[in-house]
Amino acid sequence: MKDKDTDSGILYIGATPIGNVDDASKRLISTFQEVDLICAEDTRRTKQLLSRLEIKTEAEIISLYDHNEAEKADFVIEKLLSGYNVLQVSDAGMPVVSDPGYKLIGKAILAGIQVTCLPGPSAVLTALALSNLPSHRFCFEGFLPNKSGTKLNYLAKLKEEDRTMIFFESPYRIQKTISAMREVFGDSRKAAICRELTKTYEEVIRGSLLELVDILNTRTLKGEIVVVVEGASLK
Repeated sequence: MKDKDTDSGILYIGATPIGNVDDASKRLISTFQEVDLICAEDTRRTKQLLSRLEIKTEAEIISLYDHNEAEKADFVIEKLLSGYNVLQVSDAGMPVVSDPGYKLIGKAILAGIQVTCLPGPSAVLTALALSNLPSHRFCFEGFLPNKSGTKLNYLAKLKEEDRTMIFFESPYRIQKTISAMREVFGDSRKAAICRELTKTYEEVIRGSLLELVDILNTRTLKGEIVVVVEGASLK
């Protein structure tokens, strides 16, 4: 642990396992042990991860999530300026990617604080690799809107997108989302539903949107889901 002095600390952005705890990097483990403050999306989830990794830390662990990030960021910046080293983690994967961290990083940069990243697991890139869809150009769209009409309008704007598209989705909405994609993109557009990545019941369902709609009419999916969709052919 760093002695507190007038020198600013470092803000570490750490990628955590998305399922398999063995994917935690050595740098992440050592940083957990060495920092003075840990900012967690969910403190319970982070403490569970520390327990599974058999990590003992003297760092204070505080919650920093979407609804309190603006408020907590100022507190964290004060700690960094006083010499604390801080680790920002989300529940799974890389912070900032549909997770907290953006506001904190921005304030740290403005304050002249060193920010560095501990690379690691990513649901986005893992799903892209497993989808067997073109990966030389792609875009990440995060979660689609909940409401049916708004979702269809959003997808309509992506109809001519020629890059492979990656989305996060809930198991409770996946059937309606794939049906909406079929309605907008057409029956033959290829896609992959990737669920429970790196976990025991990891599964990738590949096929046309029509085939995926038929599959989802006969079964219910569980777990965390990433959808990868082929881009438009603009020949």
